[in-house]
Amino acid sequence: MYAIKTLRNQPFRFFFTAFGVALCVVLILFLLGIYQGVAVGSVEYVRSSDADIWVLQRHATNILRSTSLLTAKHGQALEKIEEIEKVSPVFFILAAVKLPEGAASLYLTGFDPAKERGGPPEIAAGRSVEADSEIVLDRSFAAKYKLSIGDTIKIRDDTLTVVGLSKGTNMFVIQYAFITLPEAYKIMGMKGLVSCYQVNLKAGTNIDVLRTSIEAKMPDVAVFDRDTFLQNNIREMESGILPLLFFVALLGAVVLTAILSLILTINVLERRKDFAVMKALGSPAGFVSKLVVVQSLLLATSGLVIGICCFFPLMKLMEKIAPEVSVLTTGINLGMVAAGVLGISLVSSILPIQKLRKIYPMEVF
Repeated sequence: MYAIKTLRNQPFRFFFTAFGVALCVVLILFLLGIYQGVAVGSVEYVRSSDADIWVLQRHATNILRSTSLLTAKHGQALEKIEEIEKVSPVFFILAAVKLPEGAASLYLTGFDPAKERGGPPEIAAGRSVEADSEIVLDRSFAAKYKLSIGDTIKIRDDTLTVVGLSKGTNMFVIQYAFITLPEAYKIMGMKGLVSCYQVNLKAGTNIDVLRTSIEAKMPDVAVFDRDTFLQNNIREMESGILPLLFFVALLGAVVLTAILSLILTINVLERRKDFAVMKALGSPAGFVSKLVVVQSLLLATSGLVIGICCFFPLMKLMEKIAPEVSVLTTGINLGMVAAGVLGISLVSSILPIQKLRKIYPMEVF
């Protein structure tokens, strides 16, 4: 095939172009992977909970970027409602941990282990907390600071033993950690406050009717069913740094389009006489344009394969250098990037084809 032969005649240009495409592919996959990792780590705590409703302070709608403070009296009032089966208090605290490397921040989550609600969404190693002197860390936080099960960390004047490592608790900029509710009160220096209540209902309970009833009895609280509360947290997650990731990924796609368009246009200009000869010899309609499209697809496909092959080893290296950077890549992400790169290759061939149309057979003579 002439398109392959043309690319083989310029091996260095082919290699550097494919390498440039590969870098763009790695960048886009990396950004999509970060988005996926943050999306999972930010809301997995809520998504994994089997609470039927979440009760927060009236002005709060989520646990990511809202401050909610309720009292023990709210929990007692909820427990008296006939339709409610279980009430589980949770207390969120942004706290600094004393480490040899210096202070590090954690999103401490105080819960009641006896209630079996509010704890880690998934334990990757070890177990959940059972005593006030214990803590479960996010595994990426533990990897970053070289902490393992059995090690101790200090929060204020308390020494806590790491008994487990959790998954789905990395919010990129900060990580969850889990302690008992009494330990959370001790760290805060006050008792009786919680951030929210996770509530389980008896079978057959109408959630909408109960929500209206609770808000009427306690006008200072807001009640959300599971799906609504999950969507509230997803909306907050998507309104933060994530739009910037999409913008940078889009910028990478634009750069990739420019690279391919430039290389193909240069190739057309350098082989202007060859294309003129083809036209003069009566090449079939669309044959010359097809050459450019095939070249673009070959360059894009080569760069795509190189990029995907390089991506996973680079991410393994990234995990060792910066464990807190959670990159989660799915088959859907790979399919989207592959389709996007091939689509970009077609768009990139538009400008070179326009140059081809301005080449006349008489130029040969």
